[in-house]
Amino acid sequence: MATMVLVVWFGVVERYFMHLGHTWTEEFSRYVMIWVALLAVSCGAYYREHIGLDIMGLFLPRRAAAWLRRGLDLLGLAFFLFLTIYGIGMTRAGASQHATIFGMTMWIPFAAVPVSAGLTSIQILLAMIRDMGTRRIPESHPPSGQEAPE
Repeated sequence: MATMVLVVWFGVVERYFMHLGHTWTEEFSRYVMIWVALLAVSCGAYYREHIGLDIMGLFLPRRAAAWLRRGLDLLGLAFFLFLTIYGIGMTRAGASQHATIFGMTMWIPFAAVPVSAGLTSIQILLAMIRDMGTRRIPESHPPSGQEAPE
C-alpha cells in the first residue's frame, strides 16, 4: 500500500511540477492497487469482516444460525477454490498479453486472482476450524484495543 501511495505521489509531482514525461506511474499503481485490494479479501475472510448474511442468523435459533454460518462458509470456500482454479488458467492466458507501457506480460497482474483466492480459501478454512472450537456463535473480529466477549 505504501508503494502505491509513493508511486501515485511521484506521478503527481512529476506530471505537474517536474515535467519529466514518465508515464509508467499510473499503470504501475493500478497493478499494485489490484494486488492490495485482492489480498485484503483474505484478511476480511479470516476475521469475518467480509460481506455476509449475518442478519438472517439473528432471527434463527442458535443451532440453526451456527449451521447457516457453516453452510455459508462452505459456499464461500467452494467459490474461492473455483476462483483459484479458474484464475490459474486466466494467468496462463495473460502470459501472452502485454502491458501497454511496461511491455511486460500480464501474468503478474493476473496472478493476483489465483493467489488471493487461494489465500482466501485457506483463511476461510482456518476460520471454520477456529470456530469449531468455540461453543458460541462467532462474531466479527473486535475492533483493535477491545477484547472479544466470552
